Amino acid sequence: MRFSIFFIIALVFCTVATAQQEPQYSQYLYNMSTVNPAYVKGQAGLFSSGILYRKQWQGIEGAPETANIFGSIPFGEKIEMSVNYVHDAIGDAIQVRNDFLNVDFAYITNLSESLRLSYGLKAGINSFKLNALGSDVASDPAFQDNTSQLNMSIGAGVYLFDSNFYAGVSSPNLLPSDATLNTIKVTQTAIHLYGVFGYVFDISDSVKLKPSTVIKQVVGAPVTFDISANTLIYNRFEVGASYRYQDAFVGLLGFKITPDLRIGYAYDFSLSNLSSTSNGSHEIMLLFDFDLLHLGNKYTSPRFF
Repeated sequence: MRFSIFFIIALVFCTVATAQQEPQYSQYLYNMSTVNPAYVKGQAGLFSSGILYRKQWQGIEGAPETANIFGSIPFGEKIEMSVNYVHDAIGDAIQVRNDFLNVDFAYITNLSESLRLSYGLKAGINSFKLNALGSDVASDPAFQDNTSQLNMSIGAGVYLFDSNFYAGVSSPNLLPSDATLNTIKVTQTAIHLYGVFGYVFDISDSVKLKPSTVIKQVVGAPVTFDISANTLIYNRFEVGASYRYQDAFVGLLGFKITPDLRIGYAYDFSLSNLSSTSNGSHEIMLLFDFDLLHLGNKYTSPRFF
């Protein structure tokens, strides 16, 4: 117990030396608008929504927990909007909460008959709360207070895609900010830069293979990346694996329960020093698609991203 308390305290305050990280997901491919506001489905009349929950570093008290509720809707063939709400919490002795509410606007242009390019803007509010008062360490004068702060976020990105390929670059938040507890700086956000790429190979009429990658650069920190490979079988079953650089090996599973409802699960096998104290990370997701304009025949073979 004592180890867990001091581990989480150290984890919270080490953000001063590096930079506060945005929440990470193993199943980011199903909601890439979290990293790129230009991400679009590109299918007129198709409303998409979902719920994701991530429990990180199972077995460590106060380890990060993240919930994400999202939805996107097209307005014709040129404009698509999405909304993301993210709740991210960490800490046991001292609890830190981040709540993000963002709205994305994307405009789609046709470069050729099949190739399209979208431009995206993100705007929203980030709420940061640190509850030190009443904690196990509140006897320390430095922790005899709480702090909360609202910050505005603005992001931008571009996204190039056709029916089998996508690539994009983005920054979800271009406005760094700090938060302090009394005179102590407890978080320092930094600009995050993302690059995403993927291609879908039609192995047969019933099997598709999608290798993909996301590269992340936090200003002032080393570059990191994920490499993934997902297989879609009979447009219903999905199985895949991912490697997060120097952090985790991830197993991915998905199943389409109905034409409009999918469920996904990911398990992270930690490769870092946390592997001795953590039982890995769990992530579960539900995806809902609604054909608002009754164009179902058009989507008999939907995009695999």
